[in-house]
Amino acid sequence: VAICKPLHYETLLGSRACAKMAAAAWGSGFLNAVLHTANTFSLPLCQGNAVDQFFCEIPQILKLSCSDSYLREVGLLVVSLSVALGCFVFIVLSYLQIFRAVLRVPSEQGRHKAFSTCLPHLAVVSMFASTAMVAYLKPPSISSPSLDLMVTVLYSVI
Repeated sequence: VAICKPLHYETLLGSRACAKMAAAAWGSGFLNAVLHTANTFSLPLCQGNAVDQFFCEIPQILKLSCSDSYLREVGLLVVSLSVALGCFVFIVLSYLQIFRAVLRVPSEQGRHKAFSTCLPHLAVVSMFASTAMVAYLKPPSISSPSLDLMVTVLYSVI
């Protein structure tokens, strides 16, 4: 809608649809944060409370725990992956619709303008998703403090 009919964006999409999408994003993010926070505060820490990062990431806190947190970690991973998969599917479907709309633009110059707007955004979304996957899904066997710090900084900056 924003590409093909930019002046009619508000009338075609509507404020109610925008509010529903924002509420879904905020609600799922809040639920994910509450679950992670509740899990983190319920962990007993037996190796002190100094995290070897510049901010507290969940994998770093799990390293400090002296309890067997495998079931908790799997449960949170399932919830987080469900939310992330839903977001990812929504983003992919949105980009498919955008690319279909751009390819229907009759002028070459119009398609070029639309792609020059979409591609940087797609690059940033891809970098964000890839750094998040590396930060949270890499096996502990390839973990090192310098790599963890670099990935965490890159993930937080992006």
